[in-house]
Amino acid sequence: MNLSLLLKKLIKTSAGRSRFILAILGLSVALFLILAAVQIQANYDDLLHNKTNQDSIANFLVINKVITSETIGQTALTENQISDVKKQPFVQALGVLTSSRFKVSAQGASNQLPFYTDLFFESVPDDFLDVNNKDWAWNDQSTFIPLIIPNSFLDMYNFGFASSQGLPKLSQDLVRNIPLQINIQSANGPVKYYAKVVGFSDRIASILVPQSFMDWANSKFGTEPPASPSRIVIRTKDPGNPELLNYLKEHGLTTDADKTRFSKYRQIVNIVVNISWITGAVMLLFALLIFTLFIQLTIASCKDEIALLITLGAAPKQLKTFLIKQFFPPNIIIVFVTLAIIALLQFWVKHWLSGEHIYVSGFISITTIISAALIMLVLWIVNFVTIKKYINKH
Repeated sequence: MNLSLLLKKLIKTSAGRSRFILAILGLSVALFLILAAVQIQANYDDLLHNKTNQDSIANFLVINKVITSETIGQTALTENQISDVKKQPFVQALGVLTSSRFKVSAQGASNQLPFYTDLFFESVPDDFLDVNNKDWAWNDQSTFIPLIIPNSFLDMYNFGFASSQGLPKLSQDLVRNIPLQINIQSANGPVKYYAKVVGFSDRIASILVPQSFMDWANSKFGTEPPASPSRIVIRTKDPGNPELLNYLKEHGLTTDADKTRFSKYRQIVNIVVNISWITGAVMLLFALLIFTLFIQLTIASCKDEIALLITLGAAPKQLKTFLIKQFFPPNIIIVFVTLAIIALLQFWVKHWLSGEHIYVSGFISITTIISAALIMLVLWIVNFVTIKKYINKH
């Protein structure tokens, strides 16, 4: 019988196998928790930053002061406040909403749609619009004023006002083709212009006109002196960023709660991921301790036989090499099996989320693979140091 077969026979006692199985189970659970936490974090980052998942509506936030009994009449944003918002790390771009400083009303330009209503206009830099239309331009030679109105306005008309008043419902195409008469109040009386709806916005809940028209009309018809803006719009990479929400709260600002509600879910996910990290790390420490004790107990139970083999000519280096080969390969198997399980789960999660129009990679992240490699390196070091220390000691 050669040395390898003799050593295998010595260390594979029934008690040793029991301890070995417990060590393997503990290590497997710990590895799964840690690598799963890494993959969850990778998926989370993918959801936040993947262009496929980014919402061109939610990533633009209209911000204004919180209206309270104390702030009524003081809703304007100062230049310092706007500059402070602009320099925040979560703000990628900032635009100012310019309000009209003149009275304006609209009515049907034909008898087909008899109506009259007072209006307000606002404008915003084109980079912050979610409507791309060749008619979105104006100069003093234009035949009509292009308008962008919120989809919510059309919904309120169709499902609220029209239904209660017995009026016909309007489609977007029909609204685009309805001629509108705009009446702007001037010092010499109302001035008539024609307007046309050229688009519908889900991003900004306001009646928008081109910036060029707003600047011209405010200069020509404005009855109030220029004032500080009361609303701004920002583009942000992550509307659910808790830092963004905390900043708005601390500075008495607010935005559309529907666009920032993910912040609460994000905090919950962060807590779950952190718990998984901590639990996995603690279990890994216990698993390493169990595995170390298992190696020591196994060697200790065979120390007389190993001492005899050394006496008979077996070198300590030969014993170390054999024991490393005996104890470390199962660790490699554990890491690969755990990665395979996480890969299968990731593939399933990818297809499940695709049904909800949420997209993540179908493959495990490179970060997860690197983490598995680092853990494997730690396991090898633990095996090597434990065996070397114990063999040298005895």
